[in-house]
Amino acid sequence: MNTENVVKHLRALWRTDRIIADIRLRHLLVGLGLRAFAALIAAFGLLMLEFAAYFALVQIWSAIAAAAALGAINFVISGILFAVAKRSPSGRDIELANEIHGASIEALQLEARALQAQVSGAAHHPLNTIVPVLVPLIAIIVKGLRKTTKQAAASAEARS
Repeated sequence: MNTENVVKHLRALWRTDRIIADIRLRHLLVGLGLRAFAALIAAFGLLMLEFAAYFALVQIWSAIAAAAALGAINFVISGILFAVAKRSPSGRDIELANEIHGASIEALQLEARALQAQVSGAAHHPLNTIVPVLVPLIAIIVKGLRKTTKQAAASAEARS
């Protein structure tokens, strides 16, 4: 297990989560703004059409029947608009961010499995983890003993 890889994967995961959230937020804000503006324009246009249709229908039907028919038509139009607004197209950028997110999760899982294998290996065979540390330490001790032996021999020759 390499801690640099874990940190790299965590950063990638964090960045992709942030990118996904930004993309979704932008999509929602743009969609909401456009829907609000479209609703405002549609309201004025519908009001004008309502007046025209009302005056045309009053000549054929009674005022009550004309208003009821136009109200029913308005409900049908609003239902169609809500159905169209509910659709959310999925862009390529969100798909790419989701792929990177999945890859980061998989890489973190691999690193976690490697750490688990190291920990369980150290618990089962503690010498396997100690040997890489002991070999250089033994070499340093042997070199130190050789130096002290040479120094002791040199001081013994100097006394004689």
